[in-house]
Amino acid sequence: MHEPQMSTERTDFARAEQAAQFVLTRTKLRPKIAVVLGSGLGAFADELNELTRIPYQEIPSFPRSTAVGHAGVLAIGKCEGVPVAAMQGRVHMYEGYSAQEVAFPMRVLGRMGVRAAILTNAAGGINLEYKQGCLVLLSDHINLQGRNPLVGANDERFGPRFPDMTRAHHKPYRQAAMDEARRLGITCFEGVYAALLGPNYETPAEIRFLRTIGADVVGMSTVAEVIAAHHMGTKVLAISCVTNMAAGILDKPINHEEVLETGERVKGQFIALLRAVIPQIAADMG
Repeated sequence: MHEPQMSTERTDFARAEQAAQFVLTRTKLRPKIAVVLGSGLGAFADELNELTRIPYQEIPSFPRSTAVGHAGVLAIGKCEGVPVAAMQGRVHMYEGYSAQEVAFPMRVLGRMGVRAAILTNAAGGINLEYKQGCLVLLSDHINLQGRNPLVGANDERFGPRFPDMTRAHHKPYRQAAMDEARRLGITCFEGVYAALLGPNYETPAEIRFLRTIGADVVGMSTVAEVIAAHHMGTKVLAISCVTNMAAGILDKPINHEEVLETGERVKGQFIALLRAVIPQIAADMG
């Protein structure tokens, strides 16, 4: 029986370090907070002050987004005076990327010094209390993608071999976001996110199954990023925008244009919530 090779993980660490150093040469800011902006939600980054925009293709080893609604730009600037790194778009496994490649940007952000990550996504609503356009703060997730970014030899410089996932979604950040949502009059829930591989939307039978096992929303992203971030000790707040009700709930087909349109409609509320919660997270970090 062959022993697993460490070379790939060492290379991953070195590649993440190289990419991080490249980004840091392009800006004087040193963000401790990152924001990953999902489908239709990239507008937040355009409003940052002291903005530096770096296309993904310029960053060494960085995967390139091909999904509609994902600009593929790393934006570094200030939000309410707080330096942040905002990813305008992400890559997905359904694009053909491995779980390790999907998680690589989180590795880079970690090597840049980021210690808190706000991950956003467009999701299908399973919970019948939800309405199209509401926001859901993720309290937990279910990984049904059949893949994990930690598979393979572990590099202790990233984190431990068997990380505990009990608190993968940081409760104090979630509470701060809920408090700010109430203050702003934004409809917000807490719920569990199920991640499927995609790219097709789920069948009505799959949605019934997901509801049975405790999922409130469903999507095709986020979980690999949460796992990699938590592995490194980065605290995570994940927020879903319910851009459509999942298959079988409404008697009509689902299309990606609807997802983007809903994201556009609620982006003002979403940006207001991000602007309110980022200073809270920064204060918590000291």
